[in-house]
Amino acid sequence: MLKGGLAALTVGPAIRMAGAPTGYSGSDLERRLAAGQTVTKQDLSTPSLLVDLDAFEANLARMAAHAKSAGIALRPHAKTHKCVEVAKRQVAAGALGVCVATIREAEAMAAGGIGGLLITSEMVGNEKISRLVQLTRLSPDTMSVVDNPVHARQLSAAAAAAKLTLNLMIDIDPGGRRTGIAAGAPAKALAQEIGKLPHLKLRGIHSYAGPSSHVVGFEARRTHSHQAMAPAIATWHELRREGVPLEILSGGSTGTYNIDPDLKAMTELQVGSYAFMDVDYRRIGGRSGPSYDDFRPALTVIATVISKTYRESATVDAGFKAFATDRKFGPELKGITGVEYGWGGDEHGILKFVQPSRAIELGDRLEFIVPHCDPNVNLYDRLIATRGDKVEAVWPVARGYG
Repeated sequence: MLKGGLAALTVGPAIRMAGAPTGYSGSDLERRLAAGQTVTKQDLSTPSLLVDLDAFEANLARMAAHAKSAGIALRPHAKTHKCVEVAKRQVAAGALGVCVATIREAEAMAAGGIGGLLITSEMVGNEKISRLVQLTRLSPDTMSVVDNPVHARQLSAAAAAAKLTLNLMIDIDPGGRRTGIAAGAPAKALAQEIGKLPHLKLRGIHSYAGPSSHVVGFEARRTHSHQAMAPAIATWHELRREGVPLEILSGGSTGTYNIDPDLKAMTELQVGSYAFMDVDYRRIGGRSGPSYDDFRPALTVIATVISKTYRESATVDAGFKAFATDRKFGPELKGITGVEYGWGGDEHGILKFVQPSRAIELGDRLEFIVPHCDPNVNLYDRLIATRGDKVEAVWPVARGYG
């Protein structure tokens, strides 16, 4: 027995056995990287969330080139990654700034030096309005959305008390009935109301047709998006003809990035998932075929095979807590075919061997393309940036709502 009992037991690198994975995590991993030590995927604790830098950088470059060619700006949606380091690279590639879904995300981006923020959810209630005012003081070009004149008056009162101006976008509902005011007369009346309120500046229209982004089949998706966006675009033109100084018409998605610029009205795209990609998007079909492969899958969860008792299956240490479960399907194994993933509980996934393209053994490290990237990122405190087998960096995630 160890002298001093359990208190004398040392855990971590000091007791690493030759040839065994270290399982470094948290600040331990970051200290090793800061010291210039080589860290590989085999050193990681599993499950961990990885970003393949080669795929990620190629995705950013492809979207930036597309936007430049189409003559449309990019304000990528950071709800996908919730990560300042990712946003910095999107801005460096030419983005105007980023969209965010929550005040928590907005504060994290501003603190990290990211400007050009558009908060695409209504900041309703004293607490959120107060934080929006504070954020605007730090980052004056921040924009938020409004779909109700009562909310607009509350924002005006808060801005007046703080002696600053809030930048607003009218949120127009493209048919999803989630948030947004109806296009046409209701939206125009709201624009007139905002124009009368001091300390508010109307910058434009926000209209995100979320359902369009996942319509299967390119032509069906084009038709859906054009129909969904038509009322907001018509309202945009009417307001501008009436002298309302709108600058921005913001919307679009990864699924419609090569569809919406053809509308010749939108000024910017809110593409988000293109940076990482996921199983959901891979199913929608591309312009020239049934597979949507315009962008490469860059986001994976690495897991370990922890049990192989049965010939026809194996168990990995990644279950409900490792993957977002808001879709009817699970993750896809990367680089190996003929294997199906099934949920095995909080900490476990069950691999069913149908016709594996290679043998899977106890202790293997396997990577899985996530079902839905946005909520999957929110399950982790950090993204581990890799190039090949080597870990290059650890990027914090601004997860949660606090």
